Amino acid sequence: MSEHTHDHNCDCGCNEEVTVTLTLDNDEVIECAVLTIYSVDDKEYIALLPLDEDGDNEEGDVYIYRYVETEDGEPTLENIEDDDEYEAAADAFDEWLDEQEFEDIVEE
Repeated sequence: MSEHTHDHNCDCGCNEEVTVTLTLDNDEVIECAVLTIYSVDDKEYIALLPLDEDGDNEEGDVYIYRYVETEDGEPTLENIEDDDEYEAAADAFDEWLDEQEFEDIVEE
């Protein structure tokens, strides 16, 4: 994963988009923007937006992984193998997305 010295929610004013580099099972390497890290049932998850060479997402896909930090604070992504766990993580992401859209409407 690529690193950024600031947290994705940092107040440093850097406005830098935090990205990670994923290597998929088929060895395809893709850059993804971090949308959010969130908790469900005492586990953390990360929602990633895959980007093309131009830094855009034309497909609208979002990848959701379990997010774990190692003892030395290194972030690790794990596949979600359990259907029920994935469903709970996806539902929580949908709720987060709805809140973001609502906040955009309120701010206008």
